[in-house]
Amino acid sequence: MEQSDTKGGNWLLITGVILGWFALIAQLYLTMQSNIVPVDESVIRYFSYFTVLTNILVALCFTSLLLKRKDSGFFTKPTTLTATAVYITVVALIYNLILRFTWEPKGLQLVVDELLHLIIPILFVLYWFLFVSKDSLKWNDTFSWLIYPFIYLMFILYRGSASGFYPYPFVDVAKYGYATVFVNCFYVLVVFLVLSFLSVWIGGRFKKENR
Repeated sequence: MEQSDTKGGNWLLITGVILGWFALIAQLYLTMQSNIVPVDESVIRYFSYFTVLTNILVALCFTSLLLKRKDSGFFTKPTTLTATAVYITVVALIYNLILRFTWEPKGLQLVVDELLHLIIPILFVLYWFLFVSKDSLKWNDTFSWLIYPFIYLMFILYRGSASGFYPYPFVDVAKYGYATVFVNCFYVLVVFLVLSFLSVWIGGRFKKENR
């Protein structure tokens, strides 16, 4: 059974590595080929999306796990993997519940969108649920997991005020004003916290079952 579990985990990791890096490289290509803005601005905008940054984090975790196969190093720590599972789940939820209906991607863009917002999140959360050790998760960890989205929010608001570009409509200060944007961000924060608490609770359940 243990050997079968290891093989299953390896297949998930291999699939995640291949699909993850393919989707990220393809999205960069599509962004640079759009010709909406100069190439340097296109690259900056590419890295301005929480989806892209989080999928890079997921791809790094998948790659590190595949290469090391041990809980050593930042990208293979249970806390890092759990936080990343929370982040990529938020990506999937916000896109599929809100943003999916705001545009109609076609061709390669459609394939990349499904990978970044649906397939890869499912693969990563499935790997986390089946193969990541959850015994060491603590309730206090959940607050440190908010640092990354908070820094990201500060970055896009600062850059948006200078460039006028906001990667997501619900953070568009130019259109809605700071008051509405901060309310929207508060709701997203609640989603982060709920998913984080749920992850630690699941870890606690696993711990009890293993006693």
